[in-house]
Amino acid sequence: MTRINASDVRKVAELARLNLPDDQIATYTVELEEILSYVEQLKEIDTNNVPPTSRAVEVINVMREDHVEVTCSREDILGQAPQREGDFFRVPKILSD
Repeated sequence: MTRINASDVRKVAELARLNLPDDQIATYTVELEEILSYVEQLKEIDTNNVPPTSRAVEVINVMREDHVEVTCSREDILGQAPQREGDFFRVPKILSD
């Protein structure tokens, strides 16, 4: 496997538009080398009989009955507004003319 050096780390940082301080170059050199070493280990695993999937753990939607419940009336909710205009909330203008 090719060794990662400081110039590789600087180049990756530049491509990622990261401002990486010089005192962290050595740290990231070691960490990237460890990551690539782990990837090499993964390449040794035989995956010929493993079907492709979009996720490692199956996700199952948990569904429940949908029940309509009235908790507050429209008038109760509108009554809590600082300002209202008929059946609507009145809010400050956010766009200029």
